[in-house]
Amino acid sequence: MSLDAAVAAGLPTVKVVGTGLLGTSVGLGLASGGARVLLSDPSPTALALARDLGAGAAAAGGDGADVGLVVVAAPPDVTADVVLAELAAHPTATVTDVASVKSGILAEVAARGGDLSRYVGGHPMAGRERSGPVAARGDLFIGRPWVVCAGEKADGDRVDLVRRLALALGATPVVMGAEEHDASVAVVSHVPQVAASLVAARLRTAPEGAVGLAGQGLRDVTRIASSDPLLWAQILSANAAPVLDVLTALRADLDGVIAGLASIAAEGEPGAGAPPALGARAAVAKVVADGNVGRERIPGKHGGQATRYAVVTVVVPDAPGSLARLFADIGDAGVNVEELALEHAPGRAVGLVEVSVLPAVRERLEAGLDAAGWKVVA
Repeated sequence: MSLDAAVAAGLPTVKVVGTGLLGTSVGLGLASGGARVLLSDPSPTALALARDLGAGAAAAGGDGADVGLVVVAAPPDVTADVVLAELAAHPTATVTDVASVKSGILAEVAARGGDLSRYVGGHPMAGRERSGPVAARGDLFIGRPWVVCAGEKADGDRVDLVRRLALALGATPVVMGAEEHDASVAVVSHVPQVAASLVAARLRTAPEGAVGLAGQGLRDVTRIASSDPLLWAQILSANAAPVLDVLTALRADLDGVIAGLASIAAEGEPGAGAPPALGARAAVAKVVADGNVGRERIPGKHGGQATRYAVVTVVVPDAPGSLARLFADIGDAGVNVEELALEHAPGRAVGLVEVSVLPAVRERLEAGLDAAGWKVVA
């Protein structure tokens, strides 16, 4: 039995309320580890599908007596309602949730007389662009932070139970206050969603020729723009003040770039007598430089300090088995892959694979791939 399975098997009966992506993923992960999982959802179809996928058994009328932990995986705008209902329905159980905003839920539970000793907020920093039980995965949380937001009145043993829930699913529990959590996710999750959506929205009216030139950079920036609009309207509304603070600072930076570019553009206009404003190009460069510094703060592999990798780009035929052969040849060269990106070449039956490795092994990898017959792009 693995460590995660051992932790899961040691949990009390877990009731998961809400069988969307996160709720079903929680059920799948716990059930595969040996935990007893009961499922509840207002949609009979979603509930039946999650059950059929193996996420647990449908909760029946007499099943609630031994429930020791309730995981509320409901939409953010009704999470507090469901938390309060589950606290009342299971008067000895610990109740947690997986909503991406914490302060408002905690405040509402408190204002409506919920038992704050048994409520411990949670937020797994994991998800997918797809939603619903069919998109669920039992390994969704492995290696991801799981924020545990314990209020001042939360019982210590119940906080520990929610930490064990995270560990059972392979996540890394991180204890944080509700307000600190909301300010943190505003900058690392919520504003990136807005930025991705804004960039992707510019593609609606872009000429076909321009869209045809799209490369990996655009795909990276807009990947999360496929997210559920209704869900994100709820999330952004629930975390409006922290998100507004970050967007206001972002707007100030953007205004500086716009002013600098406007000054530079005016330099080339007929009849323009004045040179660009002093420092216009420097202002534009500073934004990019500040971005370099900020990106280097993002935790690297296994959550450690970010590392600069060397990128080896390989031309790969668009044919079955090509990637498997490439990975085998990388392994034969004795090189570990740190990151990987795949981009198709427009109009050609080949792809470009960007293999990120430690700088010290770059030359060895290039030599090994060249000897194996691969086209390495300089």
